[in-house]
Amino acid sequence: MKIGFIGGGVMAEAIIAGILDSGLDAQVSVGEPVAARRETLSKHSGLNVTADNAEAISGVDIVVIAVKPQQFESVADSLAGVLQEEQTVLSIMAGVKLHSIGLKLNHRRLIRVMPNTPMQIGQGISAWTATDEVPQEVIDFTGKMLGALGDELKFSDERYVDISTALSASGPAYVFMFIESLADAGVKLGLPVHVARHLARQTVLGSAALVKETGKHPAELRNMVTSPGGTTAAGLHALEEGAFRAVVANAVEKAFERGEELSEGK
Repeated sequence: MKIGFIGGGVMAEAIIAGILDSGLDAQVSVGEPVAARRETLSKHSGLNVTADNAEAISGVDIVVIAVKPQQFESVADSLAGVLQEEQTVLSIMAGVKLHSIGLKLNHRRLIRVMPNTPMQIGQGISAWTATDEVPQEVIDFTGKMLGALGDELKFSDERYVDISTALSASGPAYVFMFIESLADAGVKLGLPVHVARHLARQTVLGSAALVKETGKHPAELRNMVTSPGGTTAAGLHALEEGAFRAVVANAVEKAFERGEELSEGK
């Protein structure tokens, strides 16, 4: 499969590294206007890097649009007369819906992917969807490509991608804040900073792994560690008093609402 990237930022580089490291049968090229980024990307062996988007996507099967949403207008203009009908466009732009992409590009073979930052270490989760016009071989390859970056979920309803954006794409920031808060509390009680951070990050990492490996509902695992009248029960009571669940739910809802606003150009 031949893949041409428009934009060579951090997320694009993570996807490219995943493709190259996974052993997938793929040829990759990148169009990147910033010289410093081209130099960084050129360190990946087997990667063709150019400043010319038209050159980067010439003859490829999949055109990956990996730019900020506000840059899409100029990218769409640069693709006029260059993009071919048989090519599939794959977008990782946050909040830009398939309908908008199709209208701007006058194109029907479209895939929309919403990855998250842990994909940089092969531990990401990507929510994605595709139009009916995308060939099955491209669908299959996309699933394998995203699977090389962690986990992937394909949806038939694009709305699920929008919701996933608020949950799993923005979610790492919520988790980072939780880890930071745990560590800060440990420091306040007297732990050295490096010890508190170590305990906090491993607690979150191990807890997530336990949920995944056991397949048990988080509530069941929570009950297993909560003794009546114990320390965990006291801590959980404080979280409930602070409306912890409602705050998290509100964060996801607000992120979703903002995503909808951005998709409408607000």
